[in-house]
Amino acid sequence: MPRNRELMRVFRDLELVEHLGSGMHRILSAYDSNIFHISEHFFEMRFPIEAGTPEVTRLVKVLTGEMTRSAIMALLALKDEKHFRSAFLQAGITQGIIEMTLPDKPNSRLQKYRLTEDGRKLKLNNATLITFEKR
Repeated sequence: MPRNRELMRVFRDLELVEHLGSGMHRILSAYDSNIFHISEHFFEMRFPIEAGTPEVTRLVKVLTGEMTRSAIMALLALKDEKHFRSAFLQAGITQGIIEMTLPDKPNSRLQKYRLTEDGRKLKLNNATLITFEKR
C-alpha cells in the first residue's frame, strides 16, 4: 500500500508506474529472496542478468583480457572452429557482450577478443545492482 496515495496517483497518471503498490509483490513472485542485501546504510536489490545463450555464458566465464580465438577455444575444450565462430563469437558480438580488438580487420591473424563493458558487468557477479540509501 503506498504511503502517499496522491503522489502515487500523479505517478500513475503520468504513466511512471504500472500499478499502485504492486512492485514488491511482483518482484518476490519472480525472484528469490536472495536478491536482497541489507547493510548499515543501504538496501540493495541484485537482479540476475542472463546472457542470451549458454554458449555466450560459457564464453564470458573464460574470457579474461584480450584473447585469441585459439586460446579461447582451448579453454572451452572446443575443436570445431565453425561452430565456435557462430555459436560463441558471433552470438557474443551480436549481444554486445564481447568485441573484436581489430573490428576493421575481422580476419586478421592478430585478431583478439575481449569483453565489452556489459560483458565485464555480467562477469563481475552476474547481477545488476540497484542501491537505495536508508533514511
